[in-house]
Amino acid sequence: MNFRIDRESFLKALQKVQGIVEKRTSMPILSNVLIEASGDSIAIVATDLEVGLKSSYPAKVEQDGRITVGAKKLYEIVKELPNQEISFSTKDNDWVEITCGKVRFNIVGLSPDEFPAVATVKDEQLLELEAALLRTMIEKTSYAICNDETKYNLNGIFTRVESGDKGQLLKMVATDGHRLSIASGDFSGKANPELLKGVILPKKGIYEIKKITDEGDGLLKFGFVDSSAVLKKGDTTLVMRLVDGEFPDYTRVIPATNDQHVKAKREDLIHAVRRMAILSSEKFKGIMLEIDGNGVKISSSNPELGDAMEELEVSYSGEPFSVRFNARYLLDVLSVCESEQVLMKFKNELSPSIITPDEGDTFLAVIMPMRL
Repeated sequence: MNFRIDRESFLKALQKVQGIVEKRTSMPILSNVLIEASGDSIAIVATDLEVGLKSSYPAKVEQDGRITVGAKKLYEIVKELPNQEISFSTKDNDWVEITCGKVRFNIVGLSPDEFPAVATVKDEQLLELEAALLRTMIEKTSYAICNDETKYNLNGIFTRVESGDKGQLLKMVATDGHRLSIASGDFSGKANPELLKGVILPKKGIYEIKKITDEGDGLLKFGFVDSSAVLKKGDTTLVMRLVDGEFPDYTRVIPATNDQHVKAKREDLIHAVRRMAILSSEKFKGIMLEIDGNGVKISSSNPELGDAMEELEVSYSGEPFSVRFNARYLLDVLSVCESEQVLMKFKNELSPSIITPDEGDTFLAVIMPMRL
């Protein structure tokens, strides 16, 4: 195999797969990236058996071929090369020669025959989604993904197409047992059976989808093959194995009788909670909200550091009450709410609380309060 490629393109290609490549693995081949050269392009492939990514880039291919090379080390080499055209060629016994200007590296590769195959799917099997919609929905839910590996059915985002009053809705739901986040958006087209039933997209795959959607707006292609989800955008294909498990019935967690409604300016609330959170610690991480009339007192107390209090104006007309939250949980929700004002719905100091934008119904969060 022999090809020449622009350094910036090669660096971008290798940077893109760094999040997928396994750093510590019993299979050395999974620490490698597969490079395939043919025609007028090269394909870069990485997988950890759970998530796989394949992207194509233009190159001057002088001899077709395939090789796998250590992804991290190759990225480090290309990153430090001068900004000139790179020549990449394979030699005997899976060795690779990389030259750029007056720099030359000879590094050890591994046979491409050992590299696991990444699933392929035809475009006609995929449906279309807006990249901007997917990006927004992931931002609004990913903070609530559970990081406890033993709760494997919560280690991702539950995704389903549901029928609503105004037509079909794409819904994404994440929960870690302490908070729940639901984002929804209009869905047009014919949903495939998997989306109608609901699937759990894995956490690692979700972050890779987010990176792809961050590259720009436009249409993505999305579908399923062999218990995996497939996402295509341009010359990039992402494949991820779906989480095998039942996602809990999240509708049962959403309180129906929270009749104490507090409306507050989101930015003011964010800054106040951040200020109060300065005194919180792993041991004392709660902040108190005391709501009375048209005001709320937000306070934090830490015997090891001191205490703080701030008052904000809010819209509220019920009986006075107090509630305590984990400051980070509250900030996570407020930072993705994307509205000028937020509506907080309470029942009492121990029941789950609801936070939504004051207008629209595309986002809803539920947070468990802390004991007073």
